[in-house]
Amino acid sequence: MSDLNRGHEHEFEPQFGLPEPLPNTERIVWQGSPDWRSMARHVFHLRKLALYFGLMIGLRVFVLLVDGETVAVAATSALWLLTLAAVSMGILAVMAYLSASTTVYTITTRRVVMRVGIVLTLTFNLPLRCIASADFRQLGRGTADIPLQLMGSDKIAYLHLWPHARPWRYARPEPMLRCVPQGRSVADTLARVWSEENLAAGRLPQSSATDASRDDSAQGGRHPQPA
Repeated sequence: MSDLNRGHEHEFEPQFGLPEPLPNTERIVWQGSPDWRSMARHVFHLRKLALYFGLMIGLRVFVLLVDGETVAVAATSALWLLTLAAVSMGILAVMAYLSASTTVYTITTRRVVMRVGIVLTLTFNLPLRCIASADFRQLGRGTADIPLQLMGSDKIAYLHLWPHARPWRYARPEPMLRCVPQGRSVADTLARVWSEENLAAGRLPQSSATDASRDDSAQGGRHPQPA
């Protein structure tokens, strides 16, 4: 039976971002949400979309002028395309905002909890002992993506995770803390509690735990797989 737990939509949270209160032996070490502007740029690709629409509008105006149409006709055509672009980008910006504002990531001394979903809220409970490794991808303005590779046969469907999943990893989906503010500090915190939990459980030698914490603090890179 999988160690990963998935809670469905809940009306009431006994503790913010968590489906149930933590036991007395466990505490929250970090809690936060994605930066919606970073999600708009890196998840919903608003900058690339703006560039695409800009090129399409410019090309449309150029073709009309070359074909002998008046500036007024070209401007009217460009205005229609600009309206379509504004509506499309506005919808994606709202989706980015809602995705970020309804998401809460929690790192405790025992697990990573992801409360996600705009319409249907899901809570993914990822015990630290089930996390084999974590990568780090620095984004702009201090934000970062932190994908988590799960151990053994444990996995969560990609569609259930999206957009909180590492891109292009369909066969073995990797949950990902997306566009996290102060991402390097969050990665360091995760490395520390991961090492402490595996050391306490006897799955990691003392020297390996110390090295793992030091390496991730310096580089924000991959955690070694526990023994």
